[in-house]
Amino acid sequence: MLKVGLIEQPLHTRCAPTALVSLGYLSAVGTGADSYWLPDHINSLFPPAVMTPKYVGAARLVSDIEAHYDPWTVLGHLVARNQWGRRRLGIGVTDAGRRNPAVTAQAAATLHLLTRGRTILGIGTGARASNEPYGVDWSKPVARFEEAVATIRALWDSGGELITRDSSFFPLHNAAFRLPPYRGTWPRIWIASHGPRMLRATGRYADGWFPAAFQYRPKDYAAGLQAIRSAASDAGRDPLSVTAAGMFFVLTGYNRDHIDEALNAHPIKAIALNSSARVWARHGVCHPLGEDFAGGQDIIPQTLDEQKVLSLTADVPTSVLRETLLAGTPAEVVEQVAEWRDHGLQYAVMSNVSGIQRSLSRGLAASLPFSSILRGLRRL
Repeated sequence: MLKVGLIEQPLHTRCAPTALVSLGYLSAVGTGADSYWLPDHINSLFPPAVMTPKYVGAARLVSDIEAHYDPWTVLGHLVARNQWGRRRLGIGVTDAGRRNPAVTAQAAATLHLLTRGRTILGIGTGARASNEPYGVDWSKPVARFEEAVATIRALWDSGGELITRDSSFFPLHNAAFRLPPYRGTWPRIWIASHGPRMLRATGRYADGWFPAAFQYRPKDYAAGLQAIRSAASDAGRDPLSVTAAGMFFVLTGYNRDHIDEALNAHPIKAIALNSSARVWARHGVCHPLGEDFAGGQDIIPQTLDEQKVLSLTADVPTSVLRETLLAGTPAEVVEQVAEWRDHGLQYAVMSNVSGIQRSLSRGLAASLPFSSILRGLRRL
C-alpha cells in the first residue's frame, strides 16, 4: 500500500504565527497521512514579485512568501503541542552546506528523541538561493553533500567516543557526540537526489530516496530507482531497504475550468521555472533561463522583478506545467500518482499549491479536494 505524507510551507501569516503549519498538521492527522513535513528554506523558491495580492488571493493572508520560519524550531513546537495524532515528522529537505552537519546531526537526533523515534531527516545539496546570497560557498555542492552525510553518520556511529576525521569540508578533531539513539535507532536519512553521482550516493547512504518529482517522468523515476538499488547492492546493502519516495506539487479544485484558469496564471507558470532545461527540452522548447539551466537548484527568484517574471512565464507550454505539477480533480490526481506507483513509488509526499491563484475563495476551497486526494492515495 502506498504511504502518504503532507508537506507545508512554514510561512509567517497575518493570523497566529503557526496558523498555516498547525492547519497542515491537522490535515495530515485528519486524512490519516503517515507523515508531516516542513522544508528548510530561508527564502522562497517561487518568484516573490508575482506572489502578491495582485496575482495571488492568498497573499492577503500570507503577506510575504519570503518569511519562512525555522523548520526545526517549528517541528519541536508541534511535538510539544500535539501529544495526540502522532505523525512521523520530516525535514524536506535541509541543505548539506548551509547547516554544518554536526548541527544537523544534533537537531535530527534531538527531534528523534522528542518524537520517540518518528523523525526523518531529508537532506540534499540544497539550492543556490538558500546558500550563495548568505555567503555559503556554492562550489562543489555534490562533494560537500557527500562529506556532510558521511559526517552525520560518523557522529551518530561514534558511540560517544571522540572522533577525528579528515575532510575537505567538515573535518572533525576530537569531536564528541553524546546524544543517544532512540531505542537503538537514529533518524532515517532520505536523500533528495537527481543526477547520477547523487543517485549513487543515495544507494550508499540513504534509507530513502526523496527527489522532487517535477524533475522526472514516471519512467525516468523507475530508471533512477534502479540505479539506486544497484548502488546499494554494490555497497553491500539490501537494495530494497531504500524507500522509494518523492515530493509532488498538486494543483486541484472542484471545477476543471477553475483548474485550467489557475494553470494559465503567471504565479503557477513560474513554478515551471524550477524544472530543468532538460525537462523543457523534452517538450521541444528551450528553458527561458538558458539551455543549460539546472532549475530549482540554481534559480535565485529574488533577483527577478515583476516584468522579468511575466516575460519568462509568457510562453510556458501547458505540457511542461503538467509534467511539473499533478493537476486535476481528485480522481485525476490519484490516477496520475497510480502511474508513479506502478513505476516503483512507495511513498508520496504531497504539497498543495492550489492556493497560488488569483481567487482567494477558490484557493481556500481547494483544501477539501486536496484532502480527498490524500485519502484516495492511501487506498492505492
